[in-house]
Amino acid sequence: MEQYSTSCTAEQDIAQLLRKQGINPTQQRVEIAQIMLARPQHLSADQILGMVNREHATVSKATVYNTLRLFVQHGLVHEVIVDPSKVFYDSNTGAHHHIYNVDTGMLMDIEADQLNLPAMPPLPEGTVAEGVDVIIRVRNSH
Repeated sequence: MEQYSTSCTAEQDIAQLLRKQGINPTQQRVEIAQIMLARPQHLSADQILGMVNREHATVSKATVYNTLRLFVQHGLVHEVIVDPSKVFYDSNTGAHHHIYNVDTGMLMDIEADQLNLPAMPPLPEGTVAEGVDVIIRVRNSH
């Protein structure tokens, strides 16, 4: 899969990338993509909302969530669900895994080749694997 986290921030470049992915580049989508694709990062929808509204005109929470959902559907970002109440959007769409610190809320990448997964379990009949997402949860040692 092509990776999009290449410090892509120019408005025209972002608009072109969105079009290439089949997404209509509205001003709000471009603004959200500029933040998400500026560098490899993990951001929550609330963090993105705050950043967009600090840097640009007011964007609603619903618009941010809908745009992120659209970006996930089109493979522009990856959704990482660390627990039912904590979702991150990851601009690194290449194969990799994560370490999540439950004390700090920090999510870090682990390169796919740094984690040895010897075999896949048998899959249910009529299915194929779409991907493997491993999240290692850690706590600070006290």
